[in-house]
Amino acid sequence: MTMETTPEPSGSGTAGKIRRAADGISNTLNVIGTIMIVGLVILVNADVIGRNAFLAPVSGVPEIVSMSIVAIVFLQVSQAFRMGRFTRTDALLDAVARRSKRVRNAMEFVYVIAAFVLIWLLFSASVPLFEKSWQRQSYVGTVGDFTFPDWPVKLVILIGCAALLMQLAISGAVALWGIIHPAEDDGAGQ
Repeated sequence: MTMETTPEPSGSGTAGKIRRAADGISNTLNVIGTIMIVGLVILVNADVIGRNAFLAPVSGVPEIVSMSIVAIVFLQVSQAFRMGRFTRTDALLDAVARRSKRVRNAMEFVYVIAAFVLIWLLFSASVPLFEKSWQRQSYVGTVGDFTFPDWPVKLVILIGCAALLMQLAISGAVALWGIIHPAEDDGAGQ
């Protein structure tokens, strides 16, 4: 769930500019991921038609598809979080919000901190994998048929994690703001 109903610091100042920049980055990555999905559909159809109609499959389709799926997930993850499309239930948060918006925001803040730590660990673990892939110029595929370097996908993982970390930081700041300045809190549960 996005924090759209939570009061925030002024959207016209530095905080608003940071949020717009982060949202623009997330949206751009999401569009790139969507274009990749369309490209995969075209590629798989070309492979199927080539294989069946001309007995000439497109080389490397399984490798391209497997690498692209990972890239697409990481390109679109920050936008999914921003739009409130992560899998979770808001029933408890909504029930708590009816009694105290401050407690609801505190629960949201704990959720965001836990997610931030998890994604930071993923980012930190992925940096050496990217560096190793870049230095060794490792690839996927079979020499003589189809090869493709695997560092671009590892780079996309880092970019996607960084974009998600930005969105989590913004969400955490909004939740913290809601703890300090709860809107229309009736005082229950405080």
